[in-house]
Amino acid sequence: MTSRDNLLWLQCWRDRQTDFHQETVNHFLTRFWPSLAPASGSRVFVPLCGKSLDMIWLAAQGHQVIGVELSPIAVRDFFRENGLRPTRRRFGKFIHWQHGRISILCGDYFALNQADLGAIDTVYDRAALTALPEDIRRLYVAHLREIVPDTSQVFLLTTEDAAENETASEALGVGVEITSLYSADFEIDLAHVESVFELDPDAPERPPERAEYKVYRLSSRSALV
Repeated sequence: MTSRDNLLWLQCWRDRQTDFHQETVNHFLTRFWPSLAPASGSRVFVPLCGKSLDMIWLAAQGHQVIGVELSPIAVRDFFRENGLRPTRRRFGKFIHWQHGRISILCGDYFALNQADLGAIDTVYDRAALTALPEDIRRLYVAHLREIVPDTSQVFLLTTEDAAENETASEALGVGVEITSLYSADFEIDLAHVESVFELDPDAPERPPERAEYKVYRLSSRSALV
């Protein structure tokens, strides 16, 4: 992300403007994660992790969880609010926080390299992609391909605005942007779609707009060869 985007993100945490944080474990994660059949002890990377409780759930399944988060406030709150006493140390360009099976690298996602992460079996992306500005998403995916092994799979949860004049049946398919970003390197399995109608809180007089919550399972083409 640009330095301006980074500053805005850090300011959100300082101002406690974190309505995007979910107070419970994501129900799509608990429902569909077992279908990936990941081995206990496998390593799961959670980009732009914030203070997501999903990391607690993943660790409880026996996984080694590695998050990356720009905001030190988010990282500190994650461990404090869950009653965890992490160790902290300087790790290259990052501050490495760790308790048990959960590690968080506090710093810029785009500064990560493969040596920082080590072997990763699965990437868990809960709306990290769709939270980014549209012009940054291709860079995000390209960097992901550089820092995780070619054999890694991706469990991707997105919130996609329904395109203008798009019918409900059309929305049930793989999103155009997802195809553009991932199809060269991954087989894309759209596991679930859920449509909701939401009001714009800044303009409640407008009719509600349809959004699509989608669950994707992405299998690396390299792993399928």
